[in-house]
Amino acid sequence: MRALPVLTLLAAMLPLAAAPARAEAAATIPVLAPLTGFLALEGASQRNGALLAFQHRPGVTVRSETVDTATSPEQALNAFARVLRGGAPTALAAPMLGTQMLALLPPAAEAGVPLVTVSGTAEITERGNSWVFRFFPGDDVVKTAQARYVVEELGRRRVALVHQTTAYGQSGRRHLLANFERLGAEVVFEDGLAPTVKDMAPVLTKVRAARPDVLVLQLHAEPTARLVRQAAALGLGLPIVAGSAMHQPATAALLEPAELAGVCAESGSSPISGGSPALERWVADYRTRFQVEPDAFALAQYDGISMVLDAVAAGARSGPAVREHLASQAYDGLAMRYRSDGRGNMAHDAVILCYDGRDRTPRIVRRYRDVLENG
Repeated sequence: MRALPVLTLLAAMLPLAAAPARAEAAATIPVLAPLTGFLALEGASQRNGALLAFQHRPGVTVRSETVDTATSPEQALNAFARVLRGGAPTALAAPMLGTQMLALLPPAAEAGVPLVTVSGTAEITERGNSWVFRFFPGDDVVKTAQARYVVEELGRRRVALVHQTTAYGQSGRRHLLANFERLGAEVVFEDGLAPTVKDMAPVLTKVRAARPDVLVLQLHAEPTARLVRQAAALGLGLPIVAGSAMHQPATAALLEPAELAGVCAESGSSPISGGSPALERWVADYRTRFQVEPDAFALAQYDGISMVLDAVAAGARSGPAVREHLASQAYDGLAMRYRSDGRGNMAHDAVILCYDGRDRTPRIVRRYRDVLENG
C-alpha cells in the first residue's frame, strides 16, 4: 500500500516528461543602413539602435546581418535581394534614407516583410503600403512642431528656409511651407542645396540680403554642421532652428560650443538630455558598447526593434504575424508611447532642444504631445 502514492506521483509526472519542450522564440531581422555617404552619421545610429535592441531582449534568439545601403535606391534594393536569399525575414530594420525606403516598399509588400524605419520622409506612409512602420515622427509631426516653435515661442515671422534637394529635404520643405502659411509667417527666402555643397557662404549671403528674422534648416547632418559653422563665422546673428540632424551628438561634435549658441532643433527625443532612470541606463549601455553618444535615431530604432521582439516573444513568428502586432498594438518605448495611426506612423510626439553655447549637450525647451491631434 505504501507504493501507491509513489506510483500516483510517477503517473502524474509522465505527461510532463512526455510533453515537448516549448520552442525558443527566434527571429531573423537583418539591418539595412546607409553606413557610407552623406547619411553615414545617421545610418550608424540606426544600426547601433537595432543591435542594442537585439542584445537587450532575453528569450528571443535573433539571426541578423548588417548590410550597408550607401545612398542610392539601387543599393538598397540589392541589399534587400541579398537578405531574401535565405527566405523572408521576420522583419527588417530598414534604411532611413527616404529614396531607399520608397524603393523598398513594393518588394517588401510582395515578400511579406515588415519594414521598421526611422526615416522622416512623409511620403513613405502616404502610399497605402501596410508593411511599413515608422518609429521616428514623420515630417508632418516634427515640421509642425518646428514651425510652431519658430512662430509661437520665438515670435518670428520672416523666415529664411534652406533645405536639402533630397527626398528628405523636399518632404520637410513641403510641410514647413504649409505650416508657416497656416501660422501666418512669411517665407522671405528659400533655397535647396545638394548634400555635396561645401561652401555655405553664397547661400548665407542671400539669406542676409532677404532680411529674415530666423533661419530654418532642413539639411542632413554634415551640411547642417557646415552651415551652422559658417553662419557663426560670418556673424549672421539670426536664431537657427534646424531639423533633427542638428540634435545628433555626432553633428554637434563637428562644432565648437560657441558656434552652437542660439541654435535649436526639432527631434523625436534627445537621449543625452536626460529623462527617466530607464532611459539613462540605456544611454550608459549605449556609450559602453559603441563608445559614442546616442541620438534620437538610435533610440527610435531601438524602440521599434524592441516592439518587434516583443511580438516575437508573444508568438509572432512570421512577417504577417509581426505586421498584425505592430498595426494593432501600442508599445511603451523609452522615447514615447507608440501606436499606429492606420498608415504605419507609430510616433506622434516631438521635442525642441536648444544649445546655450557653453557645451554640446542640448536642453529640451518644449515638448509637443500627439502633435497632429493637438494642432
